[in-house]
Amino acid sequence: MVVLIAPENDVTNEIEILHQLFEEGLQYYHLRKPNKDYSEHAKYLNQIDEKHHDKIVTHYYHELLNEFDLKGIHFQEAKRRSIFSKKDSVQSKTFVLQQYAKKLNTNYSILTNKSISSSFHEPEDIESCPIHFDYHLLSPVFSSISKKGYEGRGFDVNHIDKTIVGMGGVTAKNLDEFTKLGFKGVGVLGGIWNSEHPVSDFKLMNDHLRFKQIKK
Repeated sequence: MVVLIAPENDVTNEIEILHQLFEEGLQYYHLRKPNKDYSEHAKYLNQIDEKHHDKIVTHYYHELLNEFDLKGIHFQEAKRRSIFSKKDSVQSKTFVLQQYAKKLNTNYSILTNKSISSSFHEPEDIESCPIHFDYHLLSPVFSSISKKGYEGRGFDVNHIDKTIVGMGGVTAKNLDEFTKLGFKGVGVLGGIWNSEHPVSDFKLMNDHLRFKQIKK
């Protein structure tokens, strides 16, 4: 799987490129725009064809689910820690999400049909986390393309039986390295948005990882 993270600041022709990426098979688009407020998030989503809304996961303003039929919600590390405490058992996930649904003023049934993911920066935290998310973003695997000074740590997660997506330094040329380290997919930001050929580079990544899955 390829998880594409939105550029923090809007880039030229972003929506046009995004539509092309959806048409080429993008299934996981993480809407991470920390500088936009709720109304700006809604405006951004309204620029995207509704048929692609079910491929979008929002990092901020989870209550957007009340207005848009999105794929799911993502908990960044700090928010995850505040919502899902270490005391929570796997069995209590339902209760925690029921309480969170109340905060969002939405029906719990809506959350049960959405993907729920979270960010991590230590493999041990994923391994010990009592909550089984649909997938877990772990970074930085290799040195970041979009963040200067964000050095890679070469995490090996082959021993962890959870769906883990590796982030940091992802390019169309190093996907095999992520597979060898046990990742079930990659999370990419700079490797697409900083590319001169974002659509073709995404297609290379997506086709490569799909082929690997078929071979398994």
